[in-house]
Amino acid sequence: MVKIGTVEKKLKEYLPEDALSFVQDGYNFALKCHEGQLRKSGEPYLEHPIQTALIVADLKLDANCVVAALLHDVIEDCDISAADIERDFGAEVAHLVDGVTKLGKLAKPVSEDVKHKKNVKNVDDGASHIQSLRKMFIAMAEDIRVVIIKLADRLHNMRTLDALAPDRQLSIAQETMDIYAPLAHRLGIWQLEWELEDLSLRYLDPDKYKEVTQLVAARRDVRERYIKKVIDILNEELKKTGIKAEVYGRPKNIYGIYKKIQKYGLEGKEFSDIYDLLAIRVLVDEVKDCYNALGVVHNIWRPIPGQFDDYIANPKDNMYQSLHTTVMALDAKPLEIQFRTYEMHRMSEYGIAAHWRYKEGAKGDDLRFDEKVAWLRQLMDWQRELSMPDFLDMVKTDMFGDQVFIYTPGGEIKQMPAGSTPLDFAYRIHTDLGHHCIGSKVNGKLVSLTYKLRNGDTVEILSTRTNRGPSLDWLNSNLGYVTSSHAKARIKQWFKRQEKATNIDNGKALLEKEMRRLGIPLGHQEEIALLFNYDDLEDFLVALGCGEVSTNQIVSKLSTPSDEPEAGPKIMAQPPEVASSIRVMGVGDMLTHVANCCNPVPGDEIIGFITRMRGITVHRKDCPNVLNEDEKERLVTVEWGHAGQSYPVSVKIEAEDRLAMLRDITTLVSDEGVNIGAVSTVEHDDGVSHIYITMHITDIKQLSRLLTKLEKVVGVLSVARIGEGKKKKV
Repeated sequence: MVKIGTVEKKLKEYLPEDALSFVQDGYNFALKCHEGQLRKSGEPYLEHPIQTALIVADLKLDANCVVAALLHDVIEDCDISAADIERDFGAEVAHLVDGVTKLGKLAKPVSEDVKHKKNVKNVDDGASHIQSLRKMFIAMAEDIRVVIIKLADRLHNMRTLDALAPDRQLSIAQETMDIYAPLAHRLGIWQLEWELEDLSLRYLDPDKYKEVTQLVAARRDVRERYIKKVIDILNEELKKTGIKAEVYGRPKNIYGIYKKIQKYGLEGKEFSDIYDLLAIRVLVDEVKDCYNALGVVHNIWRPIPGQFDDYIANPKDNMYQSLHTTVMALDAKPLEIQFRTYEMHRMSEYGIAAHWRYKEGAKGDDLRFDEKVAWLRQLMDWQRELSMPDFLDMVKTDMFGDQVFIYTPGGEIKQMPAGSTPLDFAYRIHTDLGHHCIGSKVNGKLVSLTYKLRNGDTVEILSTRTNRGPSLDWLNSNLGYVTSSHAKARIKQWFKRQEKATNIDNGKALLEKEMRRLGIPLGHQEEIALLFNYDDLEDFLVALGCGEVSTNQIVSKLSTPSDEPEAGPKIMAQPPEVASSIRVMGVGDMLTHVANCCNPVPGDEIIGFITRMRGITVHRKDCPNVLNEDEKERLVTVEWGHAGQSYPVSVKIEAEDRLAMLRDITTLVSDEGVNIGAVSTVEHDDGVSHIYITMHITDIKQLSRLLTKLEKVVGVLSVARIGEGKKKKV
């Protein structure tokens, strides 16, 4: 077991002597509280708080934070109150411990196997998860050290995850990958981020984790010899120009390489094509030396166009600053090189913990700190205003997703989620600007509102003074007007404020239009409302009319087999491509569905489970739900058969009789990757043509997306699926 002396040794590097005795008192208190307690692994429980405190000390946080890390479990696991801690260690430590304790009591979602065995219905897993996030960010707003201790607590738990059952391992690893690793990234704490990601991947996809580690190890010696040659050359050139610098190789973490392999695989590239497995980092004293060193590198090796980023002039929201360039180095091999000052490096490694407002310092430090966490204040504003589902979407896309830097006409920089449009940008500037937006200019040129913004774009929003509002089309993801959850939430709020009668009319028009397009009889409206747990059709129409429910969600509901058939009728059933490629051995032709818990794909070893209402549910053989199944007699052998099924769907298009209309329609269908089986046209005297087209569709989602795009073709008046709306596979 790690001794407290290990923690104290770390603390001696940056804290005064009197702080060490304070930490020793905290250790003695924790030792007494946890006496006799053991972890799942069998080791003394005290090992966990000591390791948590060691991680906090690695981040060079203050003594109060280290003591709180030592005591973070005593309220929950021992007969100790916050008042007891305040009496012995002060209000600040008590506040931190109490905050971490509250985070530890967050509600846990009900797992799939618990739902199945206990017949738990209508459990809103997302609600408890979103409440957990809300509490996390509230704690951050009050004292970010609370969340840093929680991150340290989670990291040590991930390091010792082997002691838990497989289903708990998967659950904790997924939560870590979804919430804790992105949170460490957002706070700029690279030390925690990379290890949380790597450990999560180890449990979520052990085969890939092993494959990546083996690939990296295979040619490590070759790469390291190459990097040494580059470093020697660069050191010599920097010395000639009088630039004092530290140059070293920077390995990429396992999860980062895993993501690269995925990206390169989609582009048809091999592992050997990845050029930044090991990059070069140059550390200097001053900012001007970063740019001077960059010039030296570009004089030695040719820079690759489009592979330069200046995060010094444009820092990331998590406070990260560096210059990044990729050059054709020795042997014409691409190599990434980063330039930063020692202060920037400290910020990169420790993030928000490196610029701590509680350390002794001037008021100016507090002001700079507040500027750096402005995104957190914005987050807190949103969490008070948005509904729970909207808040969760916003966190995942707007806060934790990839970002691009956009300029206002006045030169102010705004950080937006990657894939944002000018309309997203308008709503980020001000809600009213979004509501009144009628167009946009990017870099001085008029562009559509669906234009995808790129790094460095300057965006000007064109608006009207008339009393208008947003369009419901803006919420249709098939059309691509907005992608950020912040913009979507603002649009939904506008429609919620409209009169109920107006929302009912809007909802009715949208529902009937979508049903006609998909060939569903209008008499099934109440059944569709039941799919969304609305007993009253009028309430459902209000939700649809104000944007709370979208037509995309209707399509998704109709295309997904229900886990609880009695909860609502199934209007249409999607024949999933994977499920349709499965054969049940020894049973004959049976309805099959792919299990959502493990999502098997062709190539996985699979097994079937005979359900009482839905035929065969297909799982991976190593799925925890299968391994823990009590009724083994309901497991059957299944195997992969043929794949890639598609189904013919006939569509009628009414359109103006203009030149090249048929060409535009068939080109759009072809660009969507959909095969055309037959086409015919009938011309009418009123100048309207009826175009009948049969397409091979894989599922109802693809059909809905295609119909939406066909409606946008210039001159098209209406698009609808041909048929009487009987239950059929699309």
